[in-house]
Amino acid sequence: MKLSANLQDSFNDQINAELASAYLYLSMAAYFEDENLPGFAHWMRMQNEEETAHAMRFFDHVHDRGGRATLQAIDAPPSDFRNPLDVMERTLAHERKVTALINRMYQISIEESDYAAQVMLHELIIEQVEEEKVAEEIVVHLRIIDGDGSGLLILDGRLGARMAAGATPAAGAN
Repeated sequence: MKLSANLQDSFNDQINAELASAYLYLSMAAYFEDENLPGFAHWMRMQNEEETAHAMRFFDHVHDRGGRATLQAIDAPPSDFRNPLDVMERTLAHERKVTALINRMYQISIEESDYAAQVMLHELIIEQVEEEKVAEEIVVHLRIIDGDGSGLLILDGRLGARMAAGATPAAGAN
């Protein structure tokens, strides 16, 4: 079944949104590197990789369905942040925005009875629940820490231990 023009346009917009997200998270990683918080930087680099992979899922889906992916300009992301809490609050707000975009595409796929698009989007909706949950947990932890350096370093270490989706710990690792 060929992808409708409406869904193709929405998917192309989403490719742009996912790549803009990747760019945003890379900018946030640079901020954390500059702040000497390598765990936070690592976490943001992982976010960058996930968003790039999401863009490619949309890209591939468009082409697999006989459409054409068209790339759009990506605006420069912000590069100045007040503190880690500011970054993570922006991350949470951004993830909520992405969720709304995916939900909108899912609604279009329902209206058009495009079951293949629904399956692909359903997987991303489930991922977004986890993305928002994790970002919100980090925001809550940063509020609890309230600028305490020890707490920030403990959280930094925890975020640095994040593994790529599907990765497994090395043998003997705890």
